Amino acid sequence: MKKKITYISVCVITCLIIGFLSSIVTQSSVNDWYLTLNKPNFNPPNWLFAPVWTMLYILMGISAGLVWAKGFHHKWVKTALYHFGFQLLLNALWSIVFFGLKSPFWALLVILGLLTMLLLTIKWFKVVSKLAALLLIPYLIWVCFATLLNYKIWELN
Repeated sequence: MKKKITYISVCVITCLIIGFLSSIVTQSSVNDWYLTLNKPNFNPPNWLFAPVWTMLYILMGISAGLVWAKGFHHKWVKTALYHFGFQLLLNALWSIVFFGLKSPFWALLVILGLLTMLLLTIKWFKVVSKLAALLLIPYLIWVCFATLLNYKIWELN
């Protein structure tokens, strides 16, 4: 049990650090360039993003920790965590491309890759732990929404 808590803690902290680093890039243009963009009427208020992402990163970390606790020596655990790591990198890359490079089109391509990797991650997490897979569902829903939002911003601008 102590080992599981350690794995979960390491994964939650890692996800939160990735989220924090992504937010640095986001903050660099959210109060200037982003304000000038045409956005769809379903665009959430800016204050909503930080608490939603914080909760999602915590759920992602718990999920990854549950998988890791099953034993990294298992082929399925390794496969699941490699997928998780890759989707986490794409998650961070999206912020860099959208806000850092100010490129909604290229960010749309990144988020489509993220969505694909997230679906594969959920598939592999389910092989290892159904609970871990279920904990990623809110993240999947949010990324689907973010994909639509990204598309509409690109289309409107």
